[in-house]
Amino acid sequence: MLDQPLTLEEIMPMPKGHIGLAVLGYPIHHSISPNLHNAALAKMAEERKEFSNWTYRMVELMPENLEKGIARLQECGYIGLNLTIPHKVEVLPYLASIQKNAQIMGAVNTLVWENEGWHGYNTDGYGIEMGLKEKLGANIHGSEVLILGAGGASRAAASQCLSGGCQKLWLGNRSVDRLEEVASILKTNYPSANIHAFPLNMLPSELAEKKNLIIINATSLGLNNEDAQPCDLTLFAASSRIFDMIYNPVKTNFLQIAEKLGMENANGLSMLVHQAAKALELWTKQKVNINSMYEAVPQNLR
Repeated sequence: MLDQPLTLEEIMPMPKGHIGLAVLGYPIHHSISPNLHNAALAKMAEERKEFSNWTYRMVELMPENLEKGIARLQECGYIGLNLTIPHKVEVLPYLASIQKNAQIMGAVNTLVWENEGWHGYNTDGYGIEMGLKEKLGANIHGSEVLILGAGGASRAAASQCLSGGCQKLWLGNRSVDRLEEVASILKTNYPSANIHAFPLNMLPSELAEKKNLIIINATSLGLNNEDAQPCDLTLFAASSRIFDMIYNPVKTNFLQIAEKLGMENANGLSMLVHQAAKALELWTKQKVNINSMYEAVPQNLR
């Protein structure tokens, strides 16, 4: 069944004339990527019959089997892979090349098989930028952006904001060591950018005065109802726009608070859809119908 994850041992050669795509993770049962990609491929097949022979699967792959797994998938006719936790960083040594923005982000989420090797890309930043535009009408260019967190998701968002021409990037994190590490990487790669990093318990007072500030939660806080808030939203202007990368639950406590304060807000579903569409475009070299992906999202997540 297409909705059941494959194990390494279950990866078999694709039928003649068929193309395989897959998402790799551990665990992977929760992924809705197959819903999105297979719906988009079905739409593409209406105009170009060859896409009816493309299939997107889930593969549950333990970290120690990553190198063996991506080699096996290529041998079996898979030409495109998505990577989720815990493989986005661990895969880097096995790649023939890594796109520059993915190098800055320190992770890849998309692999393309070309010229006898896997080539790494990161479409997460693109997904964030498009999600902000689509759901909040927020343009990164010329805006001030506050990113909460300093992990991989934060680096992807920060790199996209800086390359997209944000006016100033504020970066807050609880761990000072991780914060300084990420800030140093960003300042090295964007030497002329205006970057201000700070511990989350020392929120700069001037942030409270910022109008139309874009606030991005790139932490995992909010996945559970009992989680602490990434920051105190009552300290910001009501014109602030809040984007939470988490999409399940649909409305985290953080977003519920934003709503009560009259702040425009959105979850990370749009980011997920747009990063998926970008990956599919890399594999197929065709424009992807975004609406077909949204329609494939399970009802409980819309």
